[in-house]
Amino acid sequence: MALPFILGWRLVIVHSKVQGVSARALGQFAARAQRAAGVRGEVDVLVTSSAELRRLNRRFRGKNAATDVLSFPSADGTAGDIAIAAEVGVRNALRLGHSAAHELKILILHGLLHLAGYDHETDGGKMARKEARLRRALGLPVALIERTGKRRRS
Repeated sequence: MALPFILGWRLVIVHSKVQGVSARALGQFAARAQRAAGVRGEVDVLVTSSAELRRLNRRFRGKNAATDVLSFPSADGTAGDIAIAAEVGVRNALRLGHSAAHELKILILHGLLHLAGYDHETDGGKMARKEARLRRALGLPVALIERTGKRRRS
């Protein structure tokens, strides 16, 4: 069952519950992060299963693998959509020693930067620097690109 939260023009849908994480808190963070990242327009965030992200990754990117976050820019006046795999986020949080709530926020920030037009595979570190700066400003632990030590595509 979806648990939606609407904050102004933002919709956060939680299909896969994560202990200690609410749609309201994610929506409030997403609003702050969106302003900080300079993303204009509507953004919807879906927190769902790894199986669903695998399906989306296969359909839209041709990769038959689960991933942590996918971003889908829009051409219809909204900024786009972000999909997050709850299980991957929880697993990463445990491995890295921070909360699942922090991990989901890190993934939202990463997705927002993709919606803003950044691409860490091709921008020579521009997205990584922006993500690191925003992560510090938003009080988050290590950013996604920083911790992988490599360029990744979401």
